[in-house]
Amino acid sequence: MTSTEATFDSAQFRSILGQFGTGVTIVTAVSDGAPVGFACQSFAALSLDPPLVLFCPGRHSRAWAAIEKSGRFCVNVLADHQRDVSSVFGSRGEDKFAGLTWFTSPGGSPILDGVLTWIDCTIETVHLGGDHCIVIGRVESLGQLGHERPLLFYQGAYTSTDAADTGPAPDRNDLEAFLTWPRHDDWV
Repeated sequence: MTSTEATFDSAQFRSILGQFGTGVTIVTAVSDGAPVGFACQSFAALSLDPPLVLFCPGRHSRAWAAIEKSGRFCVNVLADHQRDVSSVFGSRGEDKFAGLTWFTSPGGSPILDGVLTWIDCTIETVHLGGDHCIVIGRVESLGQLGHERPLLFYQGAYTSTDAADTGPAPDRNDLEAFLTWPRHDDWV
């Protein structure tokens, strides 16, 4: 098989990827005694056994370099009312923690006040993926579940779930089966 050039441009690629709604997180750590963090949409569960998650920072991100150096991180899952927090951490500002209340996770990383929940991890491994890194983290501890709506990103803008459109709550057994899909060869 030979390499071929893409028949689309990066703007079209970004637009197509924007059709996939994502949650919004802030990945944080403490490096050289100072808190660091960045907004991250590319976060996902990877494995239940062992408990692993992944996220994909830009290869040249200063915040990622500091987080990688620390060897650990905390994923802060944002609530809908935290759009301003996401905007600050998505910018290139120097002190993204100014004016924010936060406390320390069991592993020593910042947990932002008001998040839906948090996931405290150590860095398991890092792989290169184009202009980003694929970071796999081993989950060490978990936060409590919040009761607010999540902050979502869709088609280049923040959005949220609508209470009128939620329908009946799914059966917990159905959700558990989805997360622990028993027939790996059936899932494409």
